[in-house]
Amino acid sequence: MVVRDWAPQVEILGHPSTGGFMSHCGRNSCLESITMGMPMAAWPMHSDQPKNAFLVTDILRVGLPVNTWKQREETVTSSTIAKVVQNLISSKEGEEIRKRAEELGAPLE
Repeated sequence: MVVRDWAPQVEILGHPSTGGFMSHCGRNSCLESITMGMPMAAWPMHSDQPKNAFLVTDILRVGLPVNTWKQREETVTSSTIAKVVQNLISSKEGEEIRKRAEELGAPLE
């Protein structure tokens, strides 16, 4: 599903059928995703996003890069996006990322 207008992001991230979050890695989106224990596909565009994406993918290891900041001038193809989503959802690496994301998430009480 693609939502182009405002959406209740935290509710969507907390829904049991949501398996991952493709994000530009703005601060709030990262915090919400991590808090909800949701793994991310990181696609930074500008500002603080490249550093946040690095934190998500390389430091916390709760996400996979769609495109790195060094690759920002390159076109991202649908097959690249599909590969990242597939890895996030159904690979050994994705399983480890999901587990770390869940461990970092705040417990719901």
